[in-house]
Amino acid sequence: MDHRLRQYSRFGLRALRIAASTVALVELLRSDWVAGAGASLAWFLFVQVERRWTDPADFDS
Repeated sequence: MDHRLRQYSRFGLRALRIAASTVALVELLRSDWVAGAGASLAWFLFVQVERRWTDPADFDS
């Protein structure tokens, strides 16, 4: 069950990362710099969390 929960959380995190990058790109193209910067920051945080979750040292098997 733990494996399935981890798989779903990775999927959700990946979806959030893709959504944040899309929003950042759209807002920056619309010259809305504050919203674009906020979405870029959210994307960066999601990338960092995803890297920590998929750290090779995290896997014991």
